[in-house]
Amino acid sequence: MIDGDGTPPRANMDVLVEGERIVRVFPDVDLDPHLLSTAKVVPLAGRFVIPGLIDAHVHLATPPNRRQAEAVLRRDLYGGVTAVRDMADDLRAVGDLARASLVGEIPAPDIYYAALMAGPDFFTDKRTIQVSAGGQPGRVPWMQAITATTDLPLAVAEARGTYANAIKLYGDLTPELAARITAEAHRQGLQVWAHATLYPARPSEVVAAGVDAISHACLLVREPETHSLRWTDPHPPPNFAAFREGKNPALAALFTEMKRRGTVLDATVWAYSPDADDSGTSPPLPPSTCNDVLGGAITGQAYRAGVLIDAGTDNVSPASDPWPDLFHELSELKDKADMPPAAVLQSATSIAARATGQSDQMGSIAPGKLANMVVLSRDPLLDLDNLKSVVITVKRGRVFERSAYVPLQQGDITDH
Repeated sequence: MIDGDGTPPRANMDVLVEGERIVRVFPDVDLDPHLLSTAKVVPLAGRFVIPGLIDAHVHLATPPNRRQAEAVLRRDLYGGVTAVRDMADDLRAVGDLARASLVGEIPAPDIYYAALMAGPDFFTDKRTIQVSAGGQPGRVPWMQAITATTDLPLAVAEARGTYANAIKLYGDLTPELAARITAEAHRQGLQVWAHATLYPARPSEVVAAGVDAISHACLLVREPETHSLRWTDPHPPPNFAAFREGKNPALAALFTEMKRRGTVLDATVWAYSPDADDSGTSPPLPPSTCNDVLGGAITGQAYRAGVLIDAGTDNVSPASDPWPDLFHELSELKDKADMPPAAVLQSATSIAARATGQSDQMGSIAPGKLANMVVLSRDPLLDLDNLKSVVITVKRGRVFERSAYVPLQQGDITDH
């Protein structure tokens, strides 16, 4: 057993599951023989068991496309991903997908999602039009334009009414307004996930606002700037050379504060790779100015400083890829951020669970948590590519055998 909490691997272990929960985790020598005659036994000798993986940054409905979303979610689940964090889309569609997954209508990870808040100038973005069809961008509960005069208790309550787990802060927000939104969201029991730069709020100001997680390592390049750019200002490229060695002093101070607060960095390194150039969800930076090498260097500096790094994709690989998008981000964290396999695995388990606000439910194999596990035939700590040796995914106690995986084809939506 290789847990997501960083503890050393444990051999000869048993996991007792009842319904959708883990009841006990114990060594073979403590096995009550009576269990062998009363419980369904799944022998896993010679296998490796890890917690269910979590993709901490997906977009399932910008714009809504049910066929594509179900295909991606099916690929995720049969590849070991048992939960995803949707970072704001058309929540009418996302909510329906979340319900269908939860009740077992579709094979899919659990979906946790955010309602978006931003300043008025953001809502000229074409994506906000796509996800607000039938309503007005900035004036629907899942996409709200916020100003200094907004009734924040009401706005957050409306967001909660979508069953969102969090508020996502995107752009055109001052430090003061980001802090007010965050305080009210926390008061009402929601997490706050934010872009690392909110234009004009800089990364350190976003962190100081008290958010739970910040997204996109490449947006951290705005931290050293003395002049805070607004959303509608031209965004000239900064001095990228100052970040390539992974020793930027401004980021060092930022990462010290993030470590102190426990703020998670949702790095999305893969979103800046050459194969993500056409992504419609990548953060707004001038084309070809930040890439996965630079994002990896920034993420590596954060990791060495003790910042919690989650694993999120913010991109979708071609339908011909039989494995979850998450595997691309895990490779980037290892190769570009120089994180060891054990740390990368934590990024996709316990740390991703924290970023999602679900540490008490998932992220490790422990009594009381959801029975979300992945059975592998090869050791992922020796080589992360061994994550592609999935034998079984267990989600909420239900077994999905990799051998049964068939990609969705056109017209297969109702065939589960």
